[in-house]
Amino acid sequence: MARAARRARWQAEVAGLLLSASLGACASMAPPPGAPPDSTPPRVLLVSPESGAVVPDLKGDAVIGFDEVIDEMPGGGGGLGAVTGIGRQVVLSPVNGPVEASWHRTTIHVKPAEGWKPNRVYRLQLLPGVLDLRHNIMKQGRTVIFSTGAPFGHSTLSGIALQWVEQHALTRAVIRAQPLPDTVAYVTIADSSGAFTLKDLPLGPYRVFAIQDGNANRRLDPHEAFDTATVTLAPDANVVLWTFVHDTAGPHLRSVDPVDSLSVRLQFSQPVDPNEKLGPDDVDVLALPDSTPLPVKNVWTAAEFDSVQTRARAVADSIRHANDTTTHAPARRDTTPAPAGNPKRDTTHVKPDTSKVRALLRERPVPTDRYVVTVGRALIPGSRYAVRVRDVKNLNDAIGHGQSAFTVPVPKPTPAGKDSARVRAPSPAPAPAAPTPTPAPR
Repeated sequence: MARAARRARWQAEVAGLLLSASLGACASMAPPPGAPPDSTPPRVLLVSPESGAVVPDLKGDAVIGFDEVIDEMPGGGGGLGAVTGIGRQVVLSPVNGPVEASWHRTTIHVKPAEGWKPNRVYRLQLLPGVLDLRHNIMKQGRTVIFSTGAPFGHSTLSGIALQWVEQHALTRAVIRAQPLPDTVAYVTIADSSGAFTLKDLPLGPYRVFAIQDGNANRRLDPHEAFDTATVTLAPDANVVLWTFVHDTAGPHLRSVDPVDSLSVRLQFSQPVDPNEKLGPDDVDVLALPDSTPLPVKNVWTAAEFDSVQTRARAVADSIRHANDTTTHAPARRDTTPAPAGNPKRDTTHVKPDTSKVRALLRERPVPTDRYVVTVGRALIPGSRYAVRVRDVKNLNDAIGHGQSAFTVPVPKPTPAGKDSARVRAPSPAPAPAAPTPTPAPR
């Protein structure tokens, strides 16, 4: 064991010397006068400690060296404790606290503010996006895993982070995999498709977080969208994380507006759990001032209501067209052959979206904060009504209640000089029939 430790220290020292020599030579390099502009992105020459090294008494900084001067990449914004500057390009874990990253022309120096802990396996990830002084961008990252005494793991955690409400991948999600019962986590950043991979982890149970990191501190803070799951690496695991804002207060009615004489649209303060479908028993519509109840026939999501209304209009148009006695000449079929090399496109069969993200999003119902209530008695123009809802759940099962009032607008009078007998009063849209209920997957 002592011999292995001495060998690891010797390897680290040799790597450091090679790094210094290589970087010193590269720093003095410059293109000859009249040479074509350099379009080659920076390239990693050496990393110290190198991947697979065991350094029980590690001191100082971990160093990533490049073959040319890289851009300092200052700024970055964010809130208190945000990772800024060149630190945005590196991820060091597991650590309990901030990571110090500094720019040194051709090198990036990294160390945990708490110092290197003994018997720990560290994961140092260089993210794509490092620039040289000509703004050539490095499109490939690099990951180095080294130990201060603990054995290396051989398990892999992979997965994808999605934005459930917004219905797309969570780009650059912060992924934290916390081995239970520890309090520190392995960290990585998801790519542009929301996908992530953490390799060489120890076996066992993990609590995994996907975070929409609004303040760029790579930690979960209040009001940030996230999702979490517990998985066991035995030896590998894959997880899908559905992020959303977790609100401890349940939904309340934000607004109520009439759609037509038989329908009103409700908007809640946050998305409602789509697996807990609202029904007529959850909503009261009351005529004011005496609170006379109106019969509630259906409660639809806004998308369901629009779909039913579209179908009803299509049926009405079809019936009107069938009753039209005007003779129409049949449309003449175009028999002109398509030009050679440019065949007509067959649009009768459209391939469904088979991308991984879209396929996953179809597995769950879409959350919404907008619903439409249809009643069995027409709303009277100029009258006031109240809508009351009970036991409405949000996406993390917090229950809310609410009540809101609205006034049905009075139609504008017919302009003077026009024959009011020829002005047809708009008829209310037919009340859509209730669809066959289908159980929503949880």
